Amino acid sequence: MRSTHEEVGYLPDCKRPDHSAESAADGVGEALKILEGRWKMVIIFHLFARGVLRFSELERAIPAVSQKMLSQHLRELERDGVVQRTVYPVVPPKVEYDLTELGKALCPALDAILKWTELRRASAAARPAVTDQES
Repeated sequence: MRSTHEEVGYLPDCKRPDHSAESAADGVGEALKILEGRWKMVIIFHLFARGVLRFSELERAIPAVSQKMLSQHLRELERDGVVQRTVYPVVPPKVEYDLTELGKALCPALDAILKWTELRRASAAARPAVTDQES
């Protein structure tokens, strides 16, 4: 089966000659595995917007997340090199979270996802609504 861009004779802007379809899919799958989890993207967006945050500040910024899930996602993001955890030797303990350079490099990709979401919403709003009788 041929892809659309081959049939109509143009190459999309996102085509990268250094990747095959398989290697591109593998790379995207690897990235999505790092970012999977209900709260990871939300955590990353808060760290983009506000910079260094303490655990309690993230907790207040994302009230629907449990402490357990917030802690788990932060540990995973730290393990994957996206978030940096800084512990200060004071009483009570002070722990801050910030994006690493690798985490900050996600900004263009996340902006692209946000733009795609806006495009999708606009497209959905422009389509006529499907009623139960039509489906």
